Amino acid sequence: MRHIRDVCAATALWLWLVPALVVPGLVVPAHARAQEMQFNEPQLIRGLLPMVVNITAHANGAAANSNMTASEQTQSFQLKASAGSGFIVDPNGLVVTNWHVVDQAYEIFVTFSDGSRADAKVVNAARLLDIAVLRVNVGHPLAAITWGDSSQVQIGDPVLAIGNPLGIGQSVTAGIVSALNRNIQDTPYDDFIQTDAAINHGNSGGPLFNLKGEVIGINTALISPTSGSAGLGFAIPSDLARGVIAHLMAYGWVRPAFLGVKIQQVTPEMAAALGMAQAHGSIVAWVTDGGPGAAAGLRVGDIIMRFGDEVPTDERDLLRKIASSTPGREVTLTLLREGKLTEVPVKLGEWPRMAWESRDAPTMVAPPHWNVPTDLGVRVTELTEKLAAENEIPRGAPGLEKATMVKAALVTGVAQDTDAARRGISVGDTILQVNHTPIGSEPDWIQALDQARADGRKLAMVLVLPKDAGDGDLKFRAPKWVALRVAPE
Repeated sequence: MRHIRDVCAATALWLWLVPALVVPGLVVPAHARAQEMQFNEPQLIRGLLPMVVNITAHANGAAANSNMTASEQTQSFQLKASAGSGFIVDPNGLVVTNWHVVDQAYEIFVTFSDGSRADAKVVNAARLLDIAVLRVNVGHPLAAITWGDSSQVQIGDPVLAIGNPLGIGQSVTAGIVSALNRNIQDTPYDDFIQTDAAINHGNSGGPLFNLKGEVIGINTALISPTSGSAGLGFAIPSDLARGVIAHLMAYGWVRPAFLGVKIQQVTPEMAAALGMAQAHGSIVAWVTDGGPGAAAGLRVGDIIMRFGDEVPTDERDLLRKIASSTPGREVTLTLLREGKLTEVPVKLGEWPRMAWESRDAPTMVAPPHWNVPTDLGVRVTELTEKLAAENEIPRGAPGLEKATMVKAALVTGVAQDTDAARRGISVGDTILQVNHTPIGSEPDWIQALDQARADGRKLAMVLVLPKDAGDGDLKFRAPKWVALRVAPE
């Protein structure tokens, strides 16, 4: 979940791709709301769960530098995982999430509500808007969501958020719509639905449902004085998301229309300086040479009051109306020019695709090449009484409970750029066995790995006792199984 204090993705630059048809609404009267709330809530929620997925994205950790110790360098190449949410929009396996959930990921998995897991690939994305479309292939149709009409959402409407908060697994929270057309000053085009349904890191990309079980938004950001939810969550409206996804699937990019002007909202101070009775409209600060606006005769200082038959609520609304139009559309702008109203016809152009590709196209990351040497890049030696004492491995450690040391091997080195380093094997760990074979020396280690390869396995199960974490509590230092790659993919 993006946190507004340190926005991790420049989001919503394309929030104007679909008109913001938000109608300012009042809270529905209490008796009407109470009547609407009479529904089988548990049954509704249980029916929605299969449509929502948890997303795990794997990215490279930070690169090593020359000042790191060998152990620190090993850690720097460990797998970096991020957790997020998503939802199925097509039974054939299309999943929608936030771009920042899968940004820089070379490996993506989705986990369904029944616990099953599948690989996912990015189909396309609007990076700056923070929407990504993924595809999964599970061999059977999936339960898909139904889109709701976000233009009909009103303040006070009950909503449900389903996602993977803090990476703990699928969870449901409930609340109301707190505000519409919210500007969180992320970009000049913000148009978020605000909700008090608990939204935390990991909810990113998950759906915001109305009481009909329709998706009215994509949970994307939160504002909080801490790292957790403070009752201020923000969702991209469904009308916007649907339009963006449709453009991505039809054209391969968002394909916004283009007027070629820089505009600003007319403030009360500007209105007073211009002799206007009240602040209204968007004033032109710059006209791009050769653009549609210049061809139509727009001038610096013109105030755009109407866009066709519509009256934009502010400059963000005007930008969304422009860009959501079909390139080539002819529209009449009503301008206030030198104190007089005038109408100017203009033919909208198409936003330059090269500009989109440089700023908004998804950046794909090639999977790293993990070396798989014969010994997996892991050097081991027999765990003697002396080495156990030097490495503070007591006889009572789990897996080594006997009075004398059982068969075990101490990890003395881990090569960088290996699957073992990626999976967290580090100097000081103790190898207890490979599959069902006890390991007590380097020859044991090599022989067990060779046997796994001879058995036709790509992966081997390795039982590891992690090194001392420094807490001195043995109960938190239990052996764990790690699946390590023993043959190239």
